[in-house]
Amino acid sequence: MLKYKSSVPDLYSSYYNRGLAYKYFNFIELKYIAMMNEDDDLTDARLLRKKAEEKLKENQKKTTSTATNSDVERLVHELQVHQIELEMQNEELRQANERAEAALKKYTMMYDLAPMGYFTLDLNGRICELNFTGAEILGDRRFSLIGSNFKLFVSEETLPTFNHFLRAVYMGTSKESCEVMIGSDDKHLCRAYMEAIVTGDKAKCLVSVVDITAFAK
Repeated sequence: MLKYKSSVPDLYSSYYNRGLAYKYFNFIELKYIAMMNEDDDLTDARLLRKKAEEKLKENQKKTTSTATNSDVERLVHELQVHQIELEMQNEELRQANERAEAALKKYTMMYDLAPMGYFTLDLNGRICELNFTGAEILGDRRFSLIGSNFKLFVSEETLPTFNHFLRAVYMGTSKESCEVMIGSDDKHLCRAYMEAIVTGDKAKCLVSVVDITAFAK
């Protein structure tokens, strides 16, 4: 039968004296202390690393939060500025529209209520536009006259004069003038002085007509 043999020297053995035993146990104690110190150092290092990682995460969160808040504030600022710009542009457009409407109303009244007749005629003499005085000179309602040919209201006697006048207007660039008799009988017959100039696209001409019957007598 095998007997267990301890690795620890027998202090009472004749092969070891007390001094050798003391040195052996002292070595064991020092080695244990060293191992404990190594464990403590390893634990401290791990703890320090863990704290450092936690600190880094905390700093990153703060940095991310700060950057995010800054970006949001910048975006909100840009949106607010853009909104104010749009409001200012809308206000400018509103004012411009009001001015345009006022000008349109003003010049429409000047055109419609002018004391002389205003006409817009095409190349063939068709009436495209006219004002109230022009309708009065021709002796009919304004909107009934739109689309009619102006030649129908010129007397036979002066129709050649009107045709020559209209051709001269469209062939030239300067203002042309003539005198014609408007009407088909004595009741509506009047002498009219006409001036006209072609528009920029040369598709129409602007004509002013003044009843000079009273001055011709």
